[in-house]
Amino acid sequence: MINELLFQFAEWLYATEWSRAIEESFYLYNWIETTHVLTVMLSLGMLVFIDLRMLGWVMPTVSAVKLAERLNIAMMIGFIIMFVTGLLLFYAKPTYTIQSIWFRIKMVLLLGAFINAVVFHKRMMASAGTWDTEPKAPRHLQIGAALSLGLWAGVVTTGRLIAYDWYHCYRDLPAFLSWAAGCVAD
Repeated sequence: MINELLFQFAEWLYATEWSRAIEESFYLYNWIETTHVLTVMLSLGMLVFIDLRMLGWVMPTVSAVKLAERLNIAMMIGFIIMFVTGLLLFYAKPTYTIQSIWFRIKMVLLLGAFINAVVFHKRMMASAGTWDTEPKAPRHLQIGAALSLGLWAGVVTTGRLIAYDWYHCYRDLPAFLSWAAGCVAD
């Protein structure tokens, strides 16, 4: 049921003029994808520094909260651009993307990364004055930093795998993979 609704939504999107225009453009799709990848590097590069600082692996004498504050604005700008370009990439190829098991796994990992980021930020700010200049953050923040690194590594990996069709719906897939990929019988 949900797969049929998602596929119908994707077909509706693909029928729009702008979706086809982006997909068929010689340069536009490539520029959007390049911008998406560059902002992934920018944002996640900064996030990795923050997470590694929390784990005590880099810059142990630098205030963790000040490091996060200094990198936050550029990182958030990168995340916003990354999000918008990601939506445009989906918009350009919605029927292909919606039936990708990698895309679906990526969305679950993104949701997990977002929830982790909100919880992590709240916990970091609530306890900032007590450990900020220590070489390592408290254990609960270290766990959040490690989880962040793992989730984002999964997001990047599955995002890259979307381009490959090992488990695409035109192949003969086992029932579970067919369902997980969102395959809808014609």
